[in-house]
Amino acid sequence: MNLKILLPFGIFSEKNDVSRIVAETSEGSFGLLPHRLDCVAALVPGIFIYEEQGSEAYLAVDQGVLVKTGSLVLVSVRNAMGGTDLQNLREAVAREFLKLDDQEQNVRSVMAKMESGFIARLVASHDR
Repeated sequence: MNLKILLPFGIFSEKNDVSRIVAETSEGSFGLLPHRLDCVAALVPGIFIYEEQGSEAYLAVDQGVLVKTGSLVLVSVRNAMGGTDLQNLREAVAREFLKLDDQEQNVRSVMAKMESGFIARLVASHDR
């Protein structure tokens, strides 16, 4: 399989002759082999594993999407980090990617309050 990992600002990695992929979704981990049917999967922050020439490589990835069409596997994620130590990668996922989700939720909450306040003032000025 040909694997291409995409970030919002560019290509993180391109690998040829990938023999196996393991990715994490909200339903759990799943594996891809070269002859698997085409598929699409929503990825969650976690460890992404692929095997190339008999050796495994590990990436910490943020949430994103995996698309397999034929021998091409495209993975589009918000952020990715490579490494060889699984413990450090798991800690990076917990520290970096999951923290961003909490910050995003706080920003969305503040924005929702601002929007509802704006709408309330707009309705009040319209009623006058």
